[in-house]
Amino acid sequence: MMSEPLTHHAACHCGTVRFEVTLSSGLDSARRCDCSFCGMRGAIAVSAPLDGLRFMAGEDALSLYQFGTMTAKHYFCSKCGIYTHHQRRSDPNEFGVNVACLEGISPFDFPEIIVHNGVQHPNDDPDAPSIAGVLRFQRD
Repeated sequence: MMSEPLTHHAACHCGTVRFEVTLSSGLDSARRCDCSFCGMRGAIAVSAPLDGLRFMAGEDALSLYQFGTMTAKHYFCSKCGIYTHHQRRSDPNEFGVNVACLEGISPFDFPEIIVHNGVQHPNDDPDAPSIAGVLRFQRD
């Protein structure tokens, strides 16, 4: 798709949480994870540096969820429940941002998405493979 840094407008489903995000590598960083939480959440995330996210409205409406090592910080709109972003366990200097929140972008715009191995997290098992598989979407 696109590899240069690019700023996007983004929002949760109800529009309470609105933000701008500058993606580190454009949409090329799109990925999923197969850990217990991400597997249930099912979102595609793109990467942004911690200083790449600026809230326009609704930051106070975010709810925080943490589990396991309590390192990653997952944020959701407290009104509509949509996951907006998270501070990564694999790189705490980076946010993963829900691609579905980006204006004009859909998770179905990506024919293939790499799925990272979160079941055997690299911080727990550095010898484990980093890729768990590939998720494909094909339109009929």
